[in-house]
Amino acid sequence: MLRIPCPYCGSTRDEDEFTFGGPLNRVRPAEPRELSDQQWADYLFSRANVRGNALERWRHTFGCRQWFGVERDTVSHALRGVFTFDAVSRNGERGESGKRTTGGVHEAA
Repeated sequence: MLRIPCPYCGSTRDEDEFTFGGPLNRVRPAEPRELSDQQWADYLFSRANVRGNALERWRHTFGCRQWFGVERDTVSHALRGVFTFDAVSRNGERGESGKRTTGGVHEAA
């Protein structure tokens, strides 16, 4: 079980209070009706299975209900940090502003 610190409300809670929103750099197609069935299926169901550090979207569903980002090692599940979306762009580059905190633990760590 992950313990995730929320950058908005400041609490560190069990991952059961959060919803995983997928990779940070995944962008919904602008015109999904123009995609073939195969292209739409690929968007919905195909994922790159990153080994190592990954930037992800999470929502504090049973707390402040805010979306934020998590940098997580997919091998060890160690959290490298959490951040608001203005701290990191969709392509993973660091921004000038934004609240970023380190921390979070995994019970197996």
